Amino acid sequence: MLQPAEWDALRLSLAVALRSVALGLPFAVLVAWLLARSRLRGRLMLDAIVHLPLVLPPVVVGYLLLLVFGVRGPVGAWLDATFGVQLAFTTAGAALATAVMSFPLMVRAIRLSLEAVDPGLEDAARTLGAGPLDRFLTITLPLMLPGILAGAVIAFAAGLGEFGAVITFAANVPGETRTLPLALYTALQAPDGEALAARLAAISIALGLAGLVIAELIARGVRRRLGR
Repeated sequence: MLQPAEWDALRLSLAVALRSVALGLPFAVLVAWLLARSRLRGRLMLDAIVHLPLVLPPVVVGYLLLLVFGVRGPVGAWLDATFGVQLAFTTAGAALATAVMSFPLMVRAIRLSLEAVDPGLEDAARTLGAGPLDRFLTITLPLMLPGILAGAVIAFAAGLGEFGAVITFAANVPGETRTLPLALYTALQAPDGEALAARLAAISIALGLAGLVIAELIARGVRRRLGR
């Protein structure tokens, strides 16, 4: 049976991962479309920047977020002065750090799905008088839906396990930013925390496996509905 602190960590992990997906998904769709379909100059550099969090240490990503969105950073100071919003060391900051780390996973899944869409279908719709927005909403978006859903679920599962960027940018505040990985880290620092750490690790493993399985099942279900 989980203790109240463990339930708090689980609840906070789910909330942070969900908010990170909601924050990043619209931008992931836009960036994936730019990388797959646009003739934008500098696409190579954009692709490199988008995937940079995958190769950087998460602590570096958290540090960069702290420089930009901290109370003394250019964006963070403006948000604080204009709206009274502070991101560093808050749940919202944990969601932002998680969104940045999981963003490349969403972009890649959506881009692969978009590249599998036959451009001839869009060309046919254009010859019938459909505008760019109509073509995207009625043809492209439904066909790339498996990638969108799979990317969102994978990013959610990955967000549940994010540690380095979160602890650097949002710290380890109980009830505020102490997600499952941070609670596990805290338990390992305690002299008698082995049992708690084992329970938290088991929960993390179960959630990760469930996320991957659900992502695959969703993708298969949508493909069947679309006849692909």
